[in-house]
Amino acid sequence: MTNAQKQAKTTTTKSGTSEGFTDEERSAMKERAQELRTSARRASRADKAAQEESAVLAKIAEMQEPDRTMAERVHAVVKAAAPHLAPKLWYGMPAYTKDGKVVCFFQCAQKFNARYATLGFSDTANLDDGAMWPTSYALTKLTAADEARIGALVKQAAN
Repeated sequence: MTNAQKQAKTTTTKSGTSEGFTDEERSAMKERAQELRTSARRASRADKAAQEESAVLAKIAEMQEPDRTMAERVHAVVKAAAPHLAPKLWYGMPAYTKDGKVVCFFQCAQKFNARYATLGFSDTANLDDGAMWPTSYALTKLTAADEARIGALVKQAAN
């Protein structure tokens, strides 16, 4: 092993703080690994889809307020705007897929001790607008106008 490889294994600095992943990030990676194991065990496509949506709704129900209310509204808006998107858990958070690829996702603030929840879009989302466009949005509350905007974004992203 080269000296560079030995140094790469070290995850603490002289002060003792970690340079690696946070506890929240490690938890999200463990949840993703569990999601993949669970997904591999499921039988029929319809059964898998029903179980994945059930898992998303259960995860939303576990969230604290105001994340839970926002996640419920985002879920309803996504289902209405793009009913062909399939809900599933992705790194322990609700996500919506097309042909097995994540198009958009909701990340609650409590998951990473953040100031706001996030609605994000992956690179498969059809949101291209010139040479630069937003791929995530901070959410602190949802108004009717916000929900309409999310619906339009999801519809565009899913097409």
